[in-house]
Amino acid sequence: MVDDHKLVIDGVKLMLSDQTDIEVIAEANNGKEALERLAETNIDMVIMDVNMPEMDGLEALKHIRKKFPDTKVLMLTMLDEASLIQQLLKLGAMGYLLKNAGKEELLKAIRTIHEGQTFYSKEVTETIIASFRGVQTSKKSGEAIPRISRREKQILGLIVNEYTTKEIAEELFISFGTVETHRKNLISKLGVRNTAGLVRKCLEFGLLDD
Repeated sequence: MVDDHKLVIDGVKLMLSDQTDIEVIAEANNGKEALERLAETNIDMVIMDVNMPEMDGLEALKHIRKKFPDTKVLMLTMLDEASLIQQLLKLGAMGYLLKNAGKEELLKAIRTIHEGQTFYSKEVTETIIASFRGVQTSKKSGEAIPRISRREKQILGLIVNEYTTKEIAEELFISFGTVETHRKNLISKLGVRNTAGLVRKCLEFGLLDD
């Protein structure tokens, strides 16, 4: 179990405590600690959050797939945005489950992935399908305009208005790490390298136009 909130780890451990075929044998509070645990113990599966300090779930997943290719990874997070889901699946996550999932869905996800199959919650599947609908193109360049979520649009607007990550987090009442995850997703989704590129694409595509 990898999550920076002890309450989440304890909650999942409690749900799994009566399962004779599943045992939580290690826990970590960030991606860096997760890699240390994997190096110390033979672990079949990692259940991991996305937003964490020091090393987030995206970066940790890259290292896990490279250093521990036989270890399966189930992402357990509150984020259900298509770009992030697609990025994590592309990096090798075998499942994606939201933190509002119940015990039965969690058990089904763990057992399905352990058998070598992928598992996505109903909400995640719907999010992915919705992302392929209504693709627009830029009148200027003819490029496909990626769909951005309401939250991504909020953050993009604040970036364009020169807010820092800390200021965005305070303005939207979300964590610093969540803002950085959204920023990375926007950079990936819009195919740019930095904040200046985000602003350029935002203006080119008219992403903040009503």
